[in-house]
Amino acid sequence: MINNVVLVGRLTRDPELRTTGSGISVATFTLAVDRQFTNASGQREADFISCVIWRKAAENFCNFTSKGSLVGIQGRIQTRNYDNKDGQRVYVTEVLVDNFSLLESRRERESRQQNGGFGGQGQSQNTGFNTGFGSGYANNNAFGSPAQSNGPANAGFNEDNKKDAGGDTNTNPFDSSDDAINVSNDDLPF
Repeated sequence: MINNVVLVGRLTRDPELRTTGSGISVATFTLAVDRQFTNASGQREADFISCVIWRKAAENFCNFTSKGSLVGIQGRIQTRNYDNKDGQRVYVTEVLVDNFSLLESRRERESRQQNGGFGGQGQSQNTGFNTGFGSGYANNNAFGSPAQSNGPANAGFNEDNKKDAGGDTNTNPFDSSDDAINVSNDDLPF
């Protein structure tokens, strides 16, 4: 059977780190994941997914994320149950996280925190991050984080440092130039 979950979203609150009686770290958090469609008023709705992460990964997750952090997670769905204080059986379905990725730079995260969080909560803005989960899919987040011109898509390589990197300011390596390359048809494999 296949039980694999991949999600990209933002934390709704700071992750909560606890330690079990046997000394194992466990963190819980809720991930807000935008839906692909808009509602009748044109707003994107979000699903709020409960997640659990264990051991050293839980400690790392708590050290490097906070409310509003854009993260990608990979894991599986699990359902557990327990009896509450009234004696009723409670069922909980959550994502058990195996791996996570931080999907925003430290600079973007600090900028968001300094600006007081999410300015335009109802606005749908494109973070410019291509998740790789489909052709041309970009994560549009309804939390209003500003799109960065040199965000994760181009890894901090902007117009100002192109000259420093190699001295060539030509942005298209396949652009025709005065330097013609002579290749005969016999040399081509097709």
